[in-house]
Amino acid sequence: MNAADTPATAAAAEPQRLLIVLPSTGEFDSRTWRIASSAARRGHDVTVLARSGAGLPDDERHPDGYRIRRISAHAVDGLPWPLSRIARAFRRRMGATPSSGLPPGDRRDAPAAEERVWLPRRVTRDVLRRWAILLTIRAYAKRAAPMAPPADLIHGMAYLGIPVAIELARRQRPRPRVVYDARDIYVDAANLARMRGLARWAIARAERGWARRADRVITVNDPYAEVMAERFGVERPLVVWNCAYRFVADPQERRFHARLELPAETPIVLYQGGFSRDRGIEQLIDALASMPGVALVLMGYGYLDAELRARAAEPGLAGRLHVLPAVPPSELLKWVASADVVAMPIQPTTLNHRLTTPNKLFEAMAAGVPLVASDLPGMAGIVRATGCGLLVDPTDSAAIAAACRQILEATPEERGEWRTRARQAADATYNWEQQAEILLGEYGRLTGRPW
Repeated sequence: MNAADTPATAAAAEPQRLLIVLPSTGEFDSRTWRIASSAARRGHDVTVLARSGAGLPDDERHPDGYRIRRISAHAVDGLPWPLSRIARAFRRRMGATPSSGLPPGDRRDAPAAEERVWLPRRVTRDVLRRWAILLTIRAYAKRAAPMAPPADLIHGMAYLGIPVAIELARRQRPRPRVVYDARDIYVDAANLARMRGLARWAIARAERGWARRADRVITVNDPYAEVMAERFGVERPLVVWNCAYRFVADPQERRFHARLELPAETPIVLYQGGFSRDRGIEQLIDALASMPGVALVLMGYGYLDAELRARAAEPGLAGRLHVLPAVPPSELLKWVASADVVAMPIQPTTLNHRLTTPNKLFEAMAAGVPLVASDLPGMAGIVRATGCGLLVDPTDSAAIAAACRQILEATPEERGEWRTRARQAADATYNWEQQAEILLGEYGRLTGRPW
């Protein structure tokens, strides 16, 4: 990782207190890591409130200079007192484990995100799935209140983090400024996009209210900003791209070959990120049949983990499909740089996906690895303008395989040109160093003191 701050900007900062509220454990949240590390490096007091997770400490001092405090909060704790007491007693009597507390549609950032339910399946589907979001928010805010330190600015991540941030700000005097980091178009993403009727309307209405109560809304790309400005009825959100730090790769390091004991000549096609539906993972696996001699590596986390590992053991895929756990954000680019192609055939199933510019797009560019991406409005313009990879119909496995082969079978000079274009685009434009200046500048505008 390279420092994001010049001595001049760091010296100009006036130390302040930043509180970031997460909907996840924070273990693999690259955006939070980048924001927290940038602020901490300038001398600010940074605390991240996150969700508790198996094997993770409740109170952690991150090597990059900020604190993480994790909170256990489940949907049942958000029920009114008599009902929550009855529900907990029922759960104990049934000898079952409570759910992870993560709301449907926001499972991306937690490795153990597949919920283990303690209610009958029909009740879970018809009630808990629809209302657990608001109950979890209520429980999270209640548990977070006594643990949250005083802050000058509270940065609420996602639709679960922002209501908690607003509630924490309401309890403090003087009131901290609040930023809503809307990283997705949530009501058009994942499980929320499939909801209908009153529950979806209630979530959309609640998010609009939270956005209006925040002092500033930020998001990750221009298409998202346009949609949110119209839907929320707020000033056009500030765009802070999900870029990676500038990075210099070691060309001799071949981490996947060493970890998987692969022959040196084996090409690596990498998918990294969340293991969930509609990310193009299934299409990539199907494409593997048309990429002889290629190893497909899936590195990440999520509720499809067991299913993907089972597929990797199938006779036709064993030794060619490999599933690896996610790595911390500070180590990620070293792994990405060890791949030959990064593939992200995200499916056009929701408005959120069609307009997305995922972390992995910028991480591949920073690592200097050619990419194969979906020809969708969010990503296509960047890929075309930078020449960092190829665009495909993400629903067509044959097209995905052909694009990967085109890069892998290119001459060394052609592959070098792809890598150079990717790195140059990241160094010049798509890097976190520049995005940190935009974000911290906005923090300074909100608090009236330089960050």
